[in-house]
Amino acid sequence: MQSGALCHIIDYRYMKVSIIIPVYNEASQLSACLRAIAAQTVAPCEVIVVDNNSSDMSVKVANAYDFVTILHEPRQGVVHARTRGFDAAQGDIIARIDADSLLPEDWIASVKAVFKNQDIDAVSGVAQYYNVAAAGFFNAIDLFFRRRLSRQLGDRVFLWGANMALRREAWQHVKPQLCSKVGLHEDFDIAIHLQELGGQVVFDERLEAQVSSRRIDTGFASFMNYVWASPRTYAKHKIRSRWHMYTVVGLCAIGYLPVRIMHRGYDPKRDCFAWSRVFAPSTAMQRVDPTANVA
Repeated sequence: MQSGALCHIIDYRYMKVSIIIPVYNEASQLSACLRAIAAQTVAPCEVIVVDNNSSDMSVKVANAYDFVTILHEPRQGVVHARTRGFDAAQGDIIARIDADSLLPEDWIASVKAVFKNQDIDAVSGVAQYYNVAAAGFFNAIDLFFRRRLSRQLGDRVFLWGANMALRREAWQHVKPQLCSKVGLHEDFDIAIHLQELGGQVVFDERLEAQVSSRRIDTGFASFMNYVWASPRTYAKHKIRSRWHMYTVVGLCAIGYLPVRIMHRGYDPKRDCFAWSRVFAPSTAMQRVDPTANVA
């Protein structure tokens, strides 16, 4: 497949964008995510929430928004929920976010602007973390390493499922090649196989999304297993550029404790850090590791 060749006749102004949200026990996060979508200056053509065997009120939350289509995927794992949603999408562009993604009001407009470039097949963007003290500092570090990896990885840049989009034709071509194994990042896997087919995947800073810092609120071994999935996915596909990711793995190991403290101590009502919250029992739902939650 040549980059963008299948979609060159589509005028970007009339592109239809579908948003897919895989959901597993995300009742506490989903409403804010959907409110942000409702506030878009350019509306998506559809919003598909794919329920992946939730045992909480996720489906009820999604049902409260009349622009949402709810699908159900019985096979456990975000990889299966993603595929169910992507296959059902009717838009020219399939956008993918997480249930804790909060999109700025111009996000759909930015997606369409990116795909004005007919050579681009898939794009991922910037993370802006919330629910953590000193968010600006952590956002700056995250952006530094995303820029660095984008330069180092070159034509092997990854996709990030909380803030990404790809052409529907690109999805249809790459789908037969994809992996569904435990321990791999399914969004990285899409990028790798799409690039092997000649597709162009890019990192574009115009595409920003706020995401929760709750991933850090778990045990060290569990967190590092998730982090190691990045180079592990590249190693599985025998891509040498995985070595560029080991700096990030080391940074995550060093930064785990202070970042978790800043997350646990964050007081959202006062928008500040409070030591008393660090040692208080957590009532928030921990996020399931998508690399392990696969049946």
